[in-house]
Amino acid sequence: MLLAESTLYVDKSHSEKLAVLIKDLLSYAEISTKELTAVAIAGGPGSYTGLRIGTSTAKGLCYALNIPLIAVNTLESMASGVAKYMTEEAILCPMLDARRMEVYSLLMDADLNTIRVTEAKIIDENSFSEELKKHKILFFGNGSPKCKPLLGGNKNAVFLDIQSSSAVHVGELAWAKFQKEAFEDLAYFEPEYLKEFIAIKPKNLFA
Repeated sequence: MLLAESTLYVDKSHSEKLAVLIKDLLSYAEISTKELTAVAIAGGPGSYTGLRIGTSTAKGLCYALNIPLIAVNTLESMASGVAKYMTEEAILCPMLDARRMEVYSLLMDADLNTIRVTEAKIIDENSFSEELKKHKILFFGNGSPKCKPLLGGNKNAVFLDIQSSSAVHVGELAWAKFQKEAFEDLAYFEPEYLKEFIAIKPKNLFA
C-alpha cells in the first residue's frame, strides 16, 4: 500500500534535494526511519551522477538502519508502469537518453517478460526492424523523442508521451523482490551504468 510519494523534476540537483525529499516524505507518511524495513532504488541504467548519488544515499540509510537494499532495473520499472494501462497487444520499449543517437533500452511483453535485455543501443532507421514487422511497439521515455524521426514512419511504431520513470513503479517491483528476499550485497552493489563515465576537463578561461 502506497503511503506517500514525492516527485521533483529539477535537473542536476540530486545531492541538494534528495535528503530533504526523503525527510519530508517520511514526515508526510508519519513514519520514522526506524520503521523502515528496506530501501529500494532504481539501479540503472541512467545518469551516472544520479545513479551514484542515489546509490550512495540508499546504502548510507541501509548501513545506518541495518536493513536490506533492493535494486530495480529503471527500464523495467518504466515498462511496468505502462503495462498496467495497456488495452491491446504490443511490445514495450522504454528508452533513456544516452546522448547523441544512443539510448538505453530493452524490450518486454505486456506480462513483463524480457524479449531483449537492457543495452546501450545506437538508433538508426533499421533499429527494431524485425520486431516491427510482426508487432506493434510502444516507445516511451526521454530517449524516444530523438528516435521518432527515424522510426515514426513505421505503422507499428507508437510513441507515447511518457518521459520519465516513477518511484511508485520502482516500489511496486521492489515489493515483489522484498517478498522473495531478493536483496543486494551492500558492500559490492553497483548501479547498472552500462557505459564508462568520461569526465570532461573544463576549459581554462584564463589561459
